[in-house]
Amino acid sequence: MGTAVTPSTHSTSATPSSAAEPHWSRAPERSNALALRAITWIALHLGRRVTRAILHPITLYFMLSAPVARRHSKEYLRRVLGRTPRFVDGYRQVFAFAATLLDRVYLLRWPLSRFRVSVHGTDLLDQTLAEGRGAFLVGAHMGSFEVLRAVGDSREGIRVAMVMYPDNARLVNDALRAIAPDMQPSIIALGRPESMLAVRDWLDGGGLAGMLADRTLEVEGDRGSVHRVPFLGSPAPFTDGPFRLAALLRRRVIFMVGLYLGGDRYEVRFEPLADFSPRCGPAEREQRIAEAVQAYAHRLEALCREHPDNWFNFHGFWNDVPEAPRE
Repeated sequence: MGTAVTPSTHSTSATPSSAAEPHWSRAPERSNALALRAITWIALHLGRRVTRAILHPITLYFMLSAPVARRHSKEYLRRVLGRTPRFVDGYRQVFAFAATLLDRVYLLRWPLSRFRVSVHGTDLLDQTLAEGRGAFLVGAHMGSFEVLRAVGDSREGIRVAMVMYPDNARLVNDALRAIAPDMQPSIIALGRPESMLAVRDWLDGGGLAGMLADRTLEVEGDRGSVHRVPFLGSPAPFTDGPFRLAALLRRRVIFMVGLYLGGDRYEVRFEPLADFSPRCGPAEREQRIAEAVQAYAHRLEALCREHPDNWFNFHGFWNDVPEAPRE
């Protein structure tokens, strides 16, 4: 897996250069339940073709009214494209983001057959489920998670629960209630005494636990450590929380992504990432966790280069934590 990357030992507070900007977890949401209900009504009554046309003025509005997010988007695009990004590059990224958010409405209300979705790696899922121990599905803020959920719902015997921290769980629940009031999502909230047992029981029942690993918390504490891993040209912070949880519960980790290919086309991929099933000592476990973080960052980087407009990064990713002090 290459040279292991050790966790950083410094604080996870913002750098002085970004002190005026809130950490991504404290940045105000640019949407609310009322807006979600409105766009849901428009989407369902005017149809997908008409509603997608509305996305263009929405995208342009975002491009002009969110200078901080645009600056961070340009920094990401400069790295992934290897050149100064043009306005149209940022426009494609924001439009793809808006398109996947709109399609969330239809993926929650329509059968999956209304979209053209290619799926790769289902053999890996079938093999994992046949073992009866469940597994972790680890993804990123890339493409559409909703198409991943829809693919899972379309396959018999697959049960997926999202594992996230309480604030994120509340936002997801609020959004889903606004779009699909009758839907009861499976969400396991972390940060509670019973959380570990809830995840373990879900996995023991043959379920899959989904987590996103491309955002760090302001204070990781005993939930995980921050590793600085080479990513698009510079060391970037990645949390080992999902992999540490998988290691503690001795489960397999599968990388998941639902790429948006434009129009009504999506591509879903499931790929092996790490397997913490075999027993090992504390030192080897730490080594394998660090290797899993590195493998995750490497896989995410490859996907960003393959589909640069699919990673919805609108915050200061490389500045989430300060550089380690030099000796």
